Amino acid sequence: MEPNEASSPKGMEAEADSASKQDLDPLSAMTAERDSLVAAKNEAQDLLLRTRAEFENFRKRMEREKMEIRDHASMGMAESLLPVVDDLERALKVECADKEYSKGMELIHARLVESLKKLGLEPLEVLGAKFDPNLHHAIDRVSGTDAEDQTILAEFQKGYNFKGRLLRPALVKVAVE
Repeated sequence: MEPNEASSPKGMEAEADSASKQDLDPLSAMTAERDSLVAAKNEAQDLLLRTRAEFENFRKRMEREKMEIRDHASMGMAESLLPVVDDLERALKVECADKEYSKGMELIHARLVESLKKLGLEPLEVLGAKFDPNLHHAIDRVSGTDAEDQTILAEFQKGYNFKGRLLRPALVKVAVE
């Protein structure tokens, strides 16, 4: 600018405009930088919340899988002990002259059954119940009885649930018309 222009009103206006533009440029730059930092902060917070939620879901899934593995192992152990329980029950049905021996067998049976119940084993109650092919396996059918059709008359082998799931179906005799 020439000295004459700076002292003229038109020159002063141009100088004021350029000064205010220079003042606005740092202000708008700071505002833009602030906005970008706020957006980056919000993005980081969102990422943190998502990561926390994913980790919590992972932790819950791992806990659930650990429980399933534990239940599966317990179920396998209970299933392998069922023949022992069956043998003890058959032995208890046999009359024995030695009352102390019989009492000992009853205690062993009761203790084994109680331990299995603590693991989650539940015997199925079948006598007098309606036949359910999901829970029972009919090995004998009898007609001409006083019992109602599809009623279980006898149990040949106990059935068991393990924590609400069928472990072994009961072997039963069923009344038919």
